[in-house]
Amino acid sequence: MSARLSRGAHSVAGQVFALQAVIVVLLITAAALALVFQARYDSQRDARNRSLAAAEAFAHAPGLPQALLSPDPTAALQPLAEAARRASGLDFIAVMDLRGVRYTDSRPELIGKQASDISRAVAGESFTQVFKGQPSDAVRAVVPVRNADGDVIGLVATGIEVENVSHAVEGQLPILMGATATGLLLGTAGAALVSRRLLHQTRGLGAAEMTRMNEHHEAVLHAVREGVLIIGNDQRLILANDEARRLLDLPQDAEERAVGDLGLDPRTTELLVSGRVVTDHVHLAGDRLLAVNVRPTMAYAGRPAGRVVTLRDSTELASLSGRAEVARSRLQLLYDAGGRIGTTLDVARTAEELSEVAVPRFADFVTVELLEPVLRGDEPSVGGVYTEMRRAAITGIRTDSPLQPVGDLIRFEVPTAPMAAALDAGHAVLAADLNAAMGWRAQDSQGTRVALEYGLHSLISVPLQARGVVLGMANFWRADTPEPFDEEDLSFAEELGARAAVSIDNARRFTREHAMAVTLQRSLLPRVLPDQSAVEVAYRYLPATAGVGGDWFDVIQLPGARVALVVGDVVGHGVHAAATMGRLRTAVHNFSTLDLPPDELLGHLDELINRIDQDEAGGWPADGAPNGNGNAHASGDGSGAGGEDPEPGAAAGRTSAVTGATCLYAVYDPVSGRCRMASAGHPGPALIRPDGRVEFPELPAGIPLGVGGMPFEAVDFEVPEGSRLVLFTDGLVEDRDRDFDTGLRLLADTLARPGRSPDQAASDVLDAMLFPVPSDDIALLIADTRRLEADRIAEWEVPGEPSAVSRVRNAGSAQLVEWGLEDLAFPVELILSELVTNAIRYGSAPVRVRLLRDRSLICEVSDGSSTSPHLRYAATTDEGGRGLFLVAQYAERWGTRYTDRGKVIWAQLPLTGGTEPQPPAPLDLDALEDMAW
Repeated sequence: MSARLSRGAHSVAGQVFALQAVIVVLLITAAALALVFQARYDSQRDARNRSLAAAEAFAHAPGLPQALLSPDPTAALQPLAEAARRASGLDFIAVMDLRGVRYTDSRPELIGKQASDISRAVAGESFTQVFKGQPSDAVRAVVPVRNADGDVIGLVATGIEVENVSHAVEGQLPILMGATATGLLLGTAGAALVSRRLLHQTRGLGAAEMTRMNEHHEAVLHAVREGVLIIGNDQRLILANDEARRLLDLPQDAEERAVGDLGLDPRTTELLVSGRVVTDHVHLAGDRLLAVNVRPTMAYAGRPAGRVVTLRDSTELASLSGRAEVARSRLQLLYDAGGRIGTTLDVARTAEELSEVAVPRFADFVTVELLEPVLRGDEPSVGGVYTEMRRAAITGIRTDSPLQPVGDLIRFEVPTAPMAAALDAGHAVLAADLNAAMGWRAQDSQGTRVALEYGLHSLISVPLQARGVVLGMANFWRADTPEPFDEEDLSFAEELGARAAVSIDNARRFTREHAMAVTLQRSLLPRVLPDQSAVEVAYRYLPATAGVGGDWFDVIQLPGARVALVVGDVVGHGVHAAATMGRLRTAVHNFSTLDLPPDELLGHLDELINRIDQDEAGGWPADGAPNGNGNAHASGDGSGAGGEDPEPGAAAGRTSAVTGATCLYAVYDPVSGRCRMASAGHPGPALIRPDGRVEFPELPAGIPLGVGGMPFEAVDFEVPEGSRLVLFTDGLVEDRDRDFDTGLRLLADTLARPGRSPDQAASDVLDAMLFPVPSDDIALLIADTRRLEADRIAEWEVPGEPSAVSRVRNAGSAQLVEWGLEDLAFPVELILSELVTNAIRYGSAPVRVRLLRDRSLICEVSDGSSTSPHLRYAATTDEGGRGLFLVAQYAERWGTRYTDRGKVIWAQLPLTGGTEPQPPAPLDLDALEDMAW
């Protein structure tokens, strides 16, 4: 309430009310004062008139002169004067002589006293005055008394005291005050009514707001450069400012006229009277292009709502906006080119992206030609004259272009042709009118004639250069677009070509490095898998599109007909990752010759990597691989235009830590059907059982190689006969658009299909799992497990006594005869004698002998001791020490492997017999039992 009162007091209506109230008060006060003074004046005038009349009457009364001349005028006149005073209502009537001595008075004590200021009456003049003095202030009249001769013989004075006159005025004051109060109330009420009406009209606005509204109104009417129309609900024009009059050519008396009578064109009239709301509607009114906005107005004071229309002249801005739109579209095109050119790091695809991004937004057809070395990824020659290139890409608004297709050799033999001129000048060349381009027409008269008939009419040729070296040529053609290329198009085409050239050069350098890395990678991967019977293997290796990584696999034949299946992944891409992979694969091969369990082998491999990293810690880390956005050595903005890195070869001498490599090492034994494996941060394998069920065995993940500090843990599980093991790297199942768990489910569904060979299954897996553009290498190893038949295995328990050696030797010979390997009987008996004798003499129980007939003959002697024999030369005076030497001479391979409870010494002989050393004399095998190692 207080806020509303304060707002009302500060409004124009409140100020008008206050002013009117002040004026009313002033007017009523002035009127009241005037009435008081008028009453006082009227009372005094009435007193003068009454006093004069009474004095004149008394002075002319009959017998007055005689009374004055009588001996006692007082006695004669005093009663008469009193009677006359009371009759006339005067305060006093005094008769005086010429000296002013009173003969009569209303106050007897004044009789005989002299009055003052009577000279004028003595002179014969009657007068009235307001007398101030003794005995009291009064309004009096003094009249001379004359005799028959006209001489003044006395004076008559009459009057009313001033105090009595004031009492008369005070008697009128209540009426005056009542009238004043009534007038004040009526005036204030009238001011309030006027202020209320004004408050309603002005909506409580103050003087400043009214002034500002007036200024705005004047500005809208005369100053703003936007037309404003206010149209009533009756379709009459209420207001139109100067700009609206100018834009619509309105007549001077347009206001208060119907819109349909203003002489506007029908379309404009329909828009103004339709009543629909429009926003920035482009409207052609005469020769002007107007942007029109129509909004409804609010109903007010019972008046229906109308419409307000704003008009903006955009005729002059049309051409400017057209040019601005072209500039904006060119900037947008350059931005799109940055994101679309150079996404695959493939030279040919990058050329295609250049042609695709410019059609149809800039040109109707785009052709890209590249030098042959650039297409291969080689460094182009510097300098010289370029007379031919290979067309790498063509894109157009139609498919039936007359231009030569992709793969054709394009020759530039005429120096004045736009292409040759651009290559020679090193910058873009414009041929605005191909009909006048005689050099171009001379280059291939038949082909250019077909092109001109097709409609090609304008061309910009841009040499593609990066680091000052020409890579190729881009040609922008127009056919269906009627406007020819101009100078602004020339600079834009050159900028587009410069950006594309950097991407092409990046792709070229990546192609070269990719080829080198692929060559190195494939040279380091197994070329031929070893012959073995434990598993039937199929494998696939696919390098990533963005660059060769460090994924690898291996199949290693182990003693005892066992086989090691290995798969690993080195973080990174490029030559360094491939080289690191080769080092790891070599290390795994070396450690596998020690026949270590998987967990121990990974431990040795982790220790080796730590030592390598420490030795190379002072090296200069480098990856040599493309960055994360797919552009090799680029700035990371997706376009490859952010800068140029050194050649990939510059990193040849750099080294990088191996930390981050993963590995899965599994050993399968076809005799027992068990598989033992350990993982260093690598995904576990898939196991497909004979009934088609796909499992992923629980496997401790372990930490990646090179981290150190934690031991690895191996698991041992039985693999049913006819099962399939699938080892893979994470690039097969995981990518940017698919998480690992989803990939595993898809892999399981693919592997569950029965009746396929490992090679067929590998192909099907890639068909189902492969990404369109894989971001990581893929290594896949599928192994169908086999069991060694029972009739190919012979085992004996050996008692701990020397006499058991001959029995084992004889049993072994008999088994060889059963297998049809009689030719191997002598070396086998010799090897068994030496190994069993040593196990009995130096080992501990239990001692066992096992013969395995696989692709070779394997002799194994195990005992409970962990002491390992060593091959050495025996001196001539030594009584023993020649046993292992003989074993090494007769066996193709031999060695020792440790088990959980002892060791196994094995020797391997070829089934064909091979070359056998001929002893100088037959050996006594029984005597060999006494020979020591």
